Amino acid sequence: MTDVVQKLEASYEANLGPTVIPDCADAPEAGRRALGGISREGTLNLIGAAVGAVSLGLLLFGRLSPVAGPFGLVVVSYLMFLALYAFLTSVTEGRPVVVDKVMTVLMCTAGAVAGIALVSVISFVIWKGISVIPRTNLYTHDMSQAGPLSPLSVGGIAHAIVGTLIIITIAIAITVPLGLTCAVYLNESTGRGVRLVRTLVDAMTALPSILAGLFIFATWILILGFERSGLAAGLATGIMMLPIIIRSADVVLRLVPGNLREASAATGAPQWRTVWHVVLPTARSGLATAIILGVARGLGETAPVLLTAGFTASMNLNPVHNPMVTLPLAAFEFVRSPQKALIQRGFATAFVLMLVVLVLFAFARFLGGRPAGHLSKRQARRVANRSLRDAQRFRARPVEVN
Repeated sequence: MTDVVQKLEASYEANLGPTVIPDCADAPEAGRRALGGISREGTLNLIGAAVGAVSLGLLLFGRLSPVAGPFGLVVVSYLMFLALYAFLTSVTEGRPVVVDKVMTVLMCTAGAVAGIALVSVISFVIWKGISVIPRTNLYTHDMSQAGPLSPLSVGGIAHAIVGTLIIITIAIAITVPLGLTCAVYLNESTGRGVRLVRTLVDAMTALPSILAGLFIFATWILILGFERSGLAAGLATGIMMLPIIIRSADVVLRLVPGNLREASAATGAPQWRTVWHVVLPTARSGLATAIILGVARGLGETAPVLLTAGFTASMNLNPVHNPMVTLPLAAFEFVRSPQKALIQRGFATAFVLMLVVLVLFAFARFLGGRPAGHLSKRQARRVANRSLRDAQRFRARPVEVN
């Protein structure tokens, strides 16, 4: 047995030659793989499919079919484009690539349609109100001195702007503490009431705005006897803002890493201190985004304000007494008028409201892009200075030697 093993080892050593390392000096450098973009072949497939689809659509609707119309032409041409593009791609690619490219085209089409719709709405509103938008009296005067036949140089929507600010401030003061507290309860509590509260919040999200106005109108005005005012409109608007803030804040608080809670609990901190000093500061930017989204929802409400605040053409700074008007309600009342000047004022009011909402959504998008716990430069400097002071204090403390 030993002789057999020795012979095998000798045969292995005889056949084992020196290790040869290949020379890669002259090998071509591997190119960087492109993860995005479209190839030349893909561009030609898109162009060919588009030209073929338009040609077939024109042939079908112009010569072969008695049915005509631009909408049907666009729909049929687009369906033909998808089919031709899938066929041309399948010539050189497999089924997964074909499905991926077709779905990419569908997603790009959906984005383009949404963008075109948004641009169309903004352009239409600006076009209808362009004669009023540049006038300064639109933003500094109210309609108390203007009538249906007054020129555009008389009157404005200052009362609607101020009313909107007062009503939305009341709604924020009510909904922000309640909404954030409810979101914290949904995330931190494990009791039986969590499921009930979450179900109620989901149901309130789909609540029609007219029902919120009817609820406040029936309870606050008819039963309790208060008059129509900005306070009643703020309560109705707050009902519509509340589920938006709760659901958005709930999602943000779920994104806070669990190890932060565990680290705080490991130091012996109670749960309320962990929430106040760890969870909420970490989700600060996301909570601000939730509040802004709720405010944007409240700014566009018309039906609750119409039922609870009434309508007025003069400035009212008292939210408890007398009617108060907001930008959506003013635009609604202006556009209903048969007079051309009032219709132009209505579109100008809609432009102001749309601009405010777009700015809020852009700001929410900016805040939502920050990761949880993100610190600005000023906050980072404050943390660094605080750490330096702590280090100096520990360094100056005398060391006791036992």
